[in-house]
Amino acid sequence: MNETAGDLLELVRTGRASTRSELRRLTGMSRTAVVSRVNALADAGLLLLGEELASTGGRPPGSLVFNVDAGVVLSVAIGRSRTQLASFDLAGTELATASVEHEVGAGPDAVLAPVAARLGDLLPDDRSVLGVGISLPGAIDPERAVSLASPVMAGWDGVDLAPYVADVTDAPLLVGNDADVLALSERLGHGTTYADMLVLKASTGLGLGIVAGGEVVSGHLGGAGDLGHVKVGAGAGRSCRCGAEGCLETVAGGWALVARRAGSGRDVHHVRELTALAIAGEAEARAMLRESGRLVGEVLATAITLLNPQAVVVGGDMSAAFDVYAAGLRESVYAASTVLATRDLQVLPSTYGDRAGLVGCAVMALDHVLAPRSVDARLAELARAGPSAAPSAW
Repeated sequence: MNETAGDLLELVRTGRASTRSELRRLTGMSRTAVVSRVNALADAGLLLLGEELASTGGRPPGSLVFNVDAGVVLSVAIGRSRTQLASFDLAGTELATASVEHEVGAGPDAVLAPVAARLGDLLPDDRSVLGVGISLPGAIDPERAVSLASPVMAGWDGVDLAPYVADVTDAPLLVGNDADVLALSERLGHGTTYADMLVLKASTGLGLGIVAGGEVVSGHLGGAGDLGHVKVGAGAGRSCRCGAEGCLETVAGGWALVARRAGSGRDVHHVRELTALAIAGEAEARAMLRESGRLVGEVLATAITLLNPQAVVVGGDMSAAFDVYAAGLRESVYAASTVLATRDLQVLPSTYGDRAGLVGCAVMALDHVLAPRSVDARLAELARAGPSAAPSAW
């Protein structure tokens, strides 16, 4: 076998190896080949060597430790009226966070200029940015890193987002659908137990992340899981914000619940406010959220029967009132799905709650920048640049 330095880093980073001898055993490579690759990773700052750590009471000589402080990734979770942002170390631990409020449906100029200004405040002085993960509602082209078709974010489709953060970093930019990113966050949460999941984003809009065999399935053109725009009988004649009629969102999306509440003369301005009222025990708010869960469950039941997931994970703003929302969801799911599909089915709250989008963006960025191919390419760049480029330029 002839594993690269990036492959060896993956073995150490995932806990499968912690010494050079374990790397030799797992790869079948010679001692010289392993030492050469380990030294390249250490010179780049990605590995810490036991010889260095032993003198400070750290790991014993011969051990290898992934250096989670070798750089950071930035996360930007863009929502309808609020954008969350954070920095993470290379282990996915949040270092700093902030949020930026903006007008509903604002375009990239209005949203990303203040976001870029705040991102600079989240950077540790001694660490370089290795990647940036951004999530958006709607279908995404991951190769071009642009929005393809967002029914709620006018002016974003096809727009190159890299120039907006160019003053902060020129690191690789990854763009993902918000529900897929929510599903990615569960790789560090429920995904450690369940390999097949449906991850529901129940918020202003409705979306579904599909996890099969531990991998997020985005579908052709990134359109998988567009749950909110499935046509339902209860939505007949109701206009959706996507321009069509009869979508599930018109009766169960957060924006529709807020509009309905306003029609009753008891204004709330965002579904987060409605959820807070439900948590506080207000009967009307609780009834609205439960009904939303019931209506979503009617559509979700078909997906559960077809895909047979182990778990349904509920995230998004409405999940803060999980017990209320999940009660409605279960009511429909268990009534309309097959017995086999629901026999072992678990309905669970998202692991990271309000932070799930940020965690998922970080996972998306880390998956890219720490992939063996990316690590090897960066090591080659550092080798061409000469000794002065490492490790600070990593």
